[in-house]
Amino acid sequence: MDIMEEATMANDTGTVEAVKGAGKREYKHPDFPHRSLAHLEKDAAGFDIDDHLVALLFKEPFYADIIRSLHKERTMAIPTAGVLFKDDIMRFWWNPLFMAAYNPAVVGGILKHEALHLALEHTTTRRYQPHQIWNIACDLAINSTLSEDEMPPCGFRPGKKFGTPHDWSEWKPEQQERHLKLSALVESLPLHLTSEEYFGRLMESDVVKEMLEEAEKGKGMPGEGEFPQGQDDHSGWDELSDEEREYVAGKVRQAVKEAQERADAKNAWGSVPAGMREEIRKKVRGEIDWKAVLRHFVGTTSRADRLSSVYRMNRKYAGIHPGHARDYRPTLNCYIDQSGSMSDDDIILCFGELANLSHRVDIVVYHFDTEVDEKSKTVWKKGMANPKALRTRCGGTDFDAPTRHAAKSKPEGYIILTDGGAGKPDHSRIRRCWVLVPGQELAFGDADAKDVVVKMKRQIKGIDS
Repeated sequence: MDIMEEATMANDTGTVEAVKGAGKREYKHPDFPHRSLAHLEKDAAGFDIDDHLVALLFKEPFYADIIRSLHKERTMAIPTAGVLFKDDIMRFWWNPLFMAAYNPAVVGGILKHEALHLALEHTTTRRYQPHQIWNIACDLAINSTLSEDEMPPCGFRPGKKFGTPHDWSEWKPEQQERHLKLSALVESLPLHLTSEEYFGRLMESDVVKEMLEEAEKGKGMPGEGEFPQGQDDHSGWDELSDEEREYVAGKVRQAVKEAQERADAKNAWGSVPAGMREEIRKKVRGEIDWKAVLRHFVGTTSRADRLSSVYRMNRKYAGIHPGHARDYRPTLNCYIDQSGSMSDDDIILCFGELANLSHRVDIVVYHFDTEVDEKSKTVWKKGMANPKALRTRCGGTDFDAPTRHAAKSKPEGYIILTDGGAGKPDHSRIRRCWVLVPGQELAFGDADAKDVVVKMKRQIKGIDS
């Protein structure tokens, strides 16, 4: 599948009219604030992100491989562009009014910038507080590696002053003063430091200390009228729980690892500096525990069933109507592939971890080949014997069979325990998790964006690998 097919475009999550109707200011481009909205809309109407993704594929295959692993979304919900984990999907989303105003070199630079946020783990394992200062530090580190013709003027770059905001005259004198001090500080910084080094330089400055002191008094954190807009949006990452962050780190690392391996195999790193290549190799060597990925899938499958209860007070009509209780016992189907390469040991490995999670869900087990064997249905609970690799079916393997069965039986989610040896099934509206036996891959390549892929590994010499 080529990158044009990968660049799935979602409908706009908002329109200019919707933004106006919500009582917000008319959109102002951070680099071209004097362009009329009609001018920006005209440019956006003729803008196709696919053209720029294809160009990136030929010039910068490493960056393109990372971007192609993300769900691409055109939106008015943010003013610029960014990467975000939302609704169990890694997304690259962009505002067409923002992106369409730039020439191809700058658009390519923005795409590279977002890919590097993921490759360098700025949004997951390398994340510091206060996050507003950390975001600036990360942008400074990334933009040190880009050429000036790839930089949007609103981007943060060491050795470069901040631009003057379009609403400068509306700023308070103390805000203007802090803005100018920060601008001078960033202009004084050298290129090619790490994100941590830039973060340390910023945190040591008197102006940042002053801003943080003001924040403690409830006068707003940096970024709210203190900095220019910048070239991308970093919102949403601080809302992740530790469990979600661990899971997202694994998904991102896997995508970066696959891009790194292809770049090494084909010598197709493009303009990625040699030092950064080695840094990326080091980061992807550490893999997330497959059990953590499975735990996340099960943990986010819960559905709250609302039950009437006379024992819980109704907050609105106390003493008149009963209240409500919640029952958190979702059903999770587990479909076991009847392929001859599936062994009892493979199944035990999976169900050993599911045993630790069975207090959260009811697990219903089925066998399948080209059809699901209804006679094999077993409600599996902790303490029961593990299912066996019994040959209750003897056909080939068809992943559409469990997909259709789940759509009919409507569990909250389902697992397909398999060696991966069959064609790609139809899209699933129900949450789907592929659990692959050790050493196997999905034969059809990339799973759907909302699918979760767990690659089991065996414990070796007492080390959980």
